[in-house]
Amino acid sequence: MTQITSRAIRIDRHGGAEEMKLVQVQVGEPGPGEIRIRHRAVGLNFIDVYQRSGLYAMPMPLQLGMEGAGVVEAVGEGVTHLQVGDRAAYASQPPGSYCDVRVMPARCVCRLPEGISFDTGAAMMLKGLTAQYLLKKTLPQGGLQAGDFVLFHAAAGGVGLIACQWARALGLRLIGTAGSDAKCALALEHGAAYAINYATEDFLARVKDITGGKGVKVVYDSVGKDTWDKSLDCLQPFGLMASFGNASGPVPPVAPGALGPKGSLYLTRQTLFTHLATRESTQAMADDLFGVVGSGKVHIRIDQRYPLENVQQAHNDLEARKTTGCSILTL
Repeated sequence: MTQITSRAIRIDRHGGAEEMKLVQVQVGEPGPGEIRIRHRAVGLNFIDVYQRSGLYAMPMPLQLGMEGAGVVEAVGEGVTHLQVGDRAAYASQPPGSYCDVRVMPARCVCRLPEGISFDTGAAMMLKGLTAQYLLKKTLPQGGLQAGDFVLFHAAAGGVGLIACQWARALGLRLIGTAGSDAKCALALEHGAAYAINYATEDFLARVKDITGGKGVKVVYDSVGKDTWDKSLDCLQPFGLMASFGNASGPVPPVAPGALGPKGSLYLTRQTLFTHLATRESTQAMADDLFGVVGSGKVHIRIDQRYPLENVQQAHNDLEARKTTGCSILTL
C-alpha cells in the first residue's frame, strides 16, 4: 500500500489556539466510497474554533478543518462522480482538511468548475453552501419574495458577505449588522440594503425604524448569545428565528411559551451537514453556488491568507473578530 507523508494540524486536547500543533502523518490509499485529495488551499471557519475549544466536543486526537480544494489523487471503489486528476472542492465531515493530503469520504466532494480558482473553492464551500441553505431552504411561512426584509447578523463575515450579494440577486432587502463602521461599509458595498453597527446602535430600534415598525420575516443569526433576545423582537408575527452559529457563546435555553406572545414565532437551529446528508443534495446545492459565483452575482472575497504553519494566528484573529470576508490556509 502506498504511504504518503503529509503535514497536518492536530490537537490532542481541547483548548486555546496554542493546542494546535504541526505534525507529520502517514496517508494511505482510499477505501470504498473514499478519495485521496492533495489540497491547494484550505478554508478556515468558526466551526473549527468550536471544535478546537471544546464547545463542540470531539474525540481526540483531532485533525482540524472542514473545507478544502485541490486535485484528486486516487479514487476508491464505488466512486463514480470523481476521477483522478479532477479539480475538486468540499465542505465535509469528518474534520481533517488542515493538511497537505488526506483520504476522505467522496460523498460531499464536488468537481470544481474550471473558472473557479482553488483559493476561491477552498474559501467558499462551507460558507457559500451555508448561505445557500439559509436563503433558499430555511424560509419563513409563505417563503421570501422580492422586496422582503431579512435581518442578517455578522454581515461582514465570510457567510455574511456572500449572503449580502446573494440576497441582492434575489431581490431581498437585507439588513446587516456588524461590529464596526468599517464592517458596515463592507456589507453595504456587497449588497446589504442597510447596515447597523450594533456596537454603537440599538439594532432593534433601527430595524423597527427601517421596516416602518413591521419587523422582518426572518432573522439569520450566527452570533448567538449577544444578539438573541433583541432578534426575537425584530420579527413579524409568524416570523422565523434561524440560528446557525454561536460566535458570542451558546444561547441559553429558550422557553417555547415565550414565542407565543412575541407573535407565534418559529424557531430553528440549522446545521449545514444535515443539508449535505446525501450526494444528490450536496451536488444540487453546490451547482447553485457554482452558478451564482460563476455568473459574477456573488464574488468570494478572501481578505486573509495564512500559511498552514501560522494556523494559531489565524484562529486568534478569527476569535478576536479581526477578520472580514473569507480566510484560507495556504500550502
